[in-house]
Amino acid sequence: MKIMAAADIHGSAYYCRKLLERYEQEKCDKLLLLGDVLYHGPRNDLPKEYAPKEVISMLNGIKNEILCVRGNCDTEVDKMVLEFPILAEYILLYLDGITIFATHGHKFNKNFMPNIGENEVLLHGHTHVPVCENLGKNLYMNPGSVSIPKEGSHHGYMIIEDGVFEWKNLDGERKQEYRFR
Repeated sequence: MKIMAAADIHGSAYYCRKLLERYEQEKCDKLLLLGDVLYHGPRNDLPKEYAPKEVISMLNGIKNEILCVRGNCDTEVDKMVLEFPILAEYILLYLDGITIFATHGHKFNKNFMPNIGENEVLLHGHTHVPVCENLGKNLYMNPGSVSIPKEGSHHGYMIIEDGVFEWKNLDGERKQEYRFR
C-alpha cells in the first residue's frame, strides 16, 4: 500500500490543489491527513488562497481515500462539512511490518510520547517542519506543512511505501528518505 501523509493545509485552496495533483501523480492508495485541515489558527498568517469551502469540496471529492486525525485548529463543526472522519486523536497504521502512530502533534509528540513499542514510528504534523529523528528505540517523523512551512522548510508531504519514507516538495522533488530497517 502506498500512502501520502500530509499536514497543516490550513484552508489553502492553492496548496490543497497542488497536494491533490501530487497525490494523483504519485498513484497513492490513501491520503493520511495529520490535522489542521480547514482553518489557519490565530498564530499563523493566512495562507495563499485561503478558501476553506474550496478545500472542503476538493477533499470530499476523494473522501473514501482519506484517513484523518484532528488537529488543534480542527473543530466539531468541521465534521458537519467534511464527509470523512476528522475527530480522531490518532490512527494506528500497520504497514509492511511497521507500526505507525499517526497524530497531529499538539497532544502526543516527542516531548509527550504515546505508549508505543520499540522500533515504532511517531508521525505527526503541527510544527510545520519536516523531521526524521531517532528517539531512543523509536523514530519521530514529520512531513512538514503543505501550506505554511516554517524554519525555511519546503511546502511538502511524505510518501510511505514498502518500508521507505520519502519527504517531497509539492513539485515532487525528493528532499529526504529513510529506509526502515
